[in-house]
Amino acid sequence: MVFFQLFLMLIVILIAAEVFTNALEHLGEKLGISEGVTGSLFAAVGTALPETMVPLLALLAGTQNVATNEEIGVGSILGAPLMLATLSISLMALSVWKRRGTQGHLRPERTGLTRDLNFFIIAFSFAAIAMYVPHTLSIIRYGLGACMVMIYFIYVMMTLNASKALVEDGHATEAGGAMFLCKIGLPNNMIVIMIQLVLGVALLIAGAKGFINGVEAAAHIIGISALLLSLLIIPIATELPEKVNSILWIRKGKDTLAFGNITGAMVFQGTLLPAIGIMLTPWAPRQEVVLGIAMTMIAAIWLRYLVAKSGIRVWHLLVNGAMYVTYLVLVLR
Repeated sequence: MVFFQLFLMLIVILIAAEVFTNALEHLGEKLGISEGVTGSLFAAVGTALPETMVPLLALLAGTQNVATNEEIGVGSILGAPLMLATLSISLMALSVWKRRGTQGHLRPERTGLTRDLNFFIIAFSFAAIAMYVPHTLSIIRYGLGACMVMIYFIYVMMTLNASKALVEDGHATEAGGAMFLCKIGLPNNMIVIMIQLVLGVALLIAGAKGFINGVEAAAHIIGISALLLSLLIIPIATELPEKVNSILWIRKGKDTLAFGNITGAMVFQGTLLPAIGIMLTPWAPRQEVVLGIAMTMIAAIWLRYLVAKSGIRVWHLLVNGAMYVTYLVLVLR
């Protein structure tokens, strides 16, 4: 029954993400903004809502066991960037492997991708450092958290400022299909777009809350800690919107949207959520947590190296998938 509940909440999350991102595409097209803004900001934040809601609800209104709530919170916060930087990137490449070949090129807009990765690497470094700051030095921990929030604010401003030039270069957002609410006869205007966005958020919150209620029982059944379960299982489910959307986009040749959806979510989840974790949880350097942070950083730096030096080929991103398998072997042995 517990696993059926998790599966049912997964379906709710997937439907909610599709409703939300469908409305976001139309919002981006109507506002005349670039694919970089739509992918790295709008779509990234929208599809990041499930993994955002899970740790927030766990910490603020989770189970009656405070320690379990904190483990779910930390696991969800750090598991999401790990999943994005390794497995999600790799699955996106695998989806076009047959069509583009092992040596095939992936061509996202480089300036936006470089900005995403630079901001993520800097912010996630702060998250790693905070784990080794004693709780008695709370002012330093809160200071690091505040810096991470500021980093995301600067990132948003820079991404928005770059939008106009990208639109002029042919990177304007184009919706891939009709908006869902328009299919039942409603007009395509800002009011209807906002209604569909709110509907998507409501469904995402409901799905995330259902996941939290099932995690503690599932951990006991499987025989692993809530922390490890949250690091591995919850991100697989909550990251599916990013995986699905990026796979669909890259198969349509929209490489900028595909990458931006993932790397933009990495920035969001590498800044605001760890800042919350630093302030509301023990944020201690447990082995599985430190390994997760290290693997995430290695994967992000590898991507940044590819963008700077040789460009990105399909086989390059299969290395990221191997990093995720390596992490599984290390923590489950």
